[in-house]
Amino acid sequence: QPFVVDLSLEADLAPAGRSDDLTASLSYADVAARAVEVCSGEPVDLIETLAERVADACLAWEIVEAVDVTVHKPHAPAGVAFTPSTGAWQARR
Repeated sequence: QPFVVDLSLEADLAPAGRSDDLTASLSYADVAARAVEVCSGEPVDLIETLAERVADACLAWEIVEAVDVTVHKPHAPAGVAFTPSTGAWQARR
């Protein structure tokens, strides 16, 4: 089933801002690619499990201090009309 992943990462980007050094920052493209890789990988039964895996992948970058992951599953089978479910996950170093 399709789902949407929202990410919010916490990192100290002041050194990158002061130095204009790309290597001191975090690449949005790298984060997006890693999230897609995790989401396209081994299937899981719970969106909370998927959120945990995405959080772990984001925390693998040393610069990332914390991450909030929300997985939206807009077509979750519920048998009744409902607001789409989410699996939210917060992780800190």
